[in-house]
Amino acid sequence: MAIAVPEGVTVDVSPGWIEVSGPRGRLERTLPPEIEVAREGDAVVCKRSSEVRRVKALHGLVRALVNNMVTGVTQGFSRGLLLQGIGYRASVSGGAISITAGHSHPVEVPIPDGIQATTEQIGTNPPVHRIVISGIDKEQVGQFAADIRSVRPVEPYKLKGFRYTNEVVRKKAGKSAAGSKAK
Repeated sequence: MAIAVPEGVTVDVSPGWIEVSGPRGRLERTLPPEIEVAREGDAVVCKRSSEVRRVKALHGLVRALVNNMVTGVTQGFSRGLLLQGIGYRASVSGGAISITAGHSHPVEVPIPDGIQATTEQIGTNPPVHRIVISGIDKEQVGQFAADIRSVRPVEPYKLKGFRYTNEVVRKKAGKSAAGSKAK
């Protein structure tokens, strides 16, 4: 499948390397030698050198990566996190996200270059803070969101901690008094 290149986006291709520039920024990436990427008119086409299983997998990977680069420089990517729990807070200050989530001290997570983060409180009972992470590199946005989530992952009993906005967490039942008879 060819990747359509919208107006205002430039794609520079050389063997083993691609650069995509657009209104939101510039991304570049090295490519495996088995996959040839070429600009054909207003589209980018990926071609593989053989039908070996590994090369077929690389073909799909490279096509998805180039498509994400084009989407990133035109629209960008964002990932949302929800922090729920009494006394749990998150705020952006001085190039870092300060998270108070049940540890003995606030956890400071530095924001990488090319990433923007915003926080807001969206609920009071229970207190819920939303963190929105956005940027042009899908890989970097997803990794930074995973790093923040790892500070306090959601626990299934009281649903306290970080979860993605589209993540569904099934609440588990706690201890049952009827089932714990002493013999």
